[in-house]
Amino acid sequence: SGNVFADLGYEDSAERKLRVQLALRVNEMIKEHKLTQAKVTALLGIPQPHVSELKNYKLNRFSSERLLHFITLFDRDVEILIRPKAPEHATGLMSVLAVV
Repeated sequence: SGNVFADLGYEDSAERKLRVQLALRVNEMIKEHKLTQAKVTALLGIPQPHVSELKNYKLNRFSSERLLHFITLFDRDVEILIRPKAPEHATGLMSVLAVV
């Protein structure tokens, strides 16, 4: 299906996939800026164990909104585009596109 969470039967599969995509972007920016966990803790305002969870994609404590906020803390703008569903999709699609 293109969504491993849907394939595993998670009812919130679209949300889970979106959170992974957002966390991937956050982790890419952490790596790009060569930040230590201590610096990430200071930047994002979260305890070090939560930084470790984020870096290991243990995302239960992170909502999509919170991950979007983290992205803005890296001096990035976030835009949300809403458009008609593509005919080839059975349901609406949520995805993350990043401009570097």
